[in-house]
Formats: sequence, structure tokens, C-alpha cells
Amino acid sequence: QVQLVESGGGLVQAGGSLRLSCAASGSIFSINAMAWYRQAPGKQRELVAHITSAGRTNYVDSVKGRFTASRDNAKNTVYLQMNSLKPEDTAVYYCNAEVVAGYIHTYWGQGTQVTVSS
Repeated sequence: QVQLVESGGGLVQAGGSLRLSCAASGSIFSINAMAWYRQAPGKQRELVAHITSAGRTNYVDSVKGRFTASRDNAKNTVYLQMNSLKPEDTAVYYCNAEVVAGYIHTYWGQGTQVTVSS
């Protein structure tokens, strides 16, 4: 079994920064792509950032230039550095990972709340 555990969420004022972490543990041979999603109240979950095993990244337009995804493959951990936060960034942030362990399966973390006050 594989678990993803997120941390780093919280309350921050507009213009501030937060760094989210997501650590994968369990029966892992390797991890392909990892990603961050978010879901605001009353809205659908949206992809925020995607990072391949080689470190190539893609972002939703609304966070380009403000958010940076990175990963430490040795620690099976993905990060999301969020700068210049805006109230509209308020959401529950989830990570997911495409884990290789005899077969390929995508796992999700439990989510971490990010609240940006104006």
C-alpha cells in the first residue's frame, strides 16, 4: 500500500508565501509524474502543477510565475512553492502520484487547506 501525506498548508495574507510538501511512502519501486490539484468550495478540482520524473513542469495559467513545483526523487517527495498568494488561491490542495510497484496506480493525498486572506 502507498500513502501520500501533504503538509505546509495554513492561513496567509495576500502577497505571502507557503510551501507545500507531499511525501509518498510504502511499496514504491518508482514514481512517474506527480501533480498538485486544488479544489475551492463549490468548484471542481483543477490541476495546478504537473511535474514529470525528469523534473519538467507545467502549470495552470493562473499560477504561472507565482508557483513552482519541484521534487526530490530520493525522498519520493513533491513540493509546491507558492508566492504572491491571492485570495482566489484559497482551496484544499491535493497531491497525486503515479506510482510504479509491480503495476502503475495513481494515489492521492488527503489534502491540505490553504487560506489566503485579503
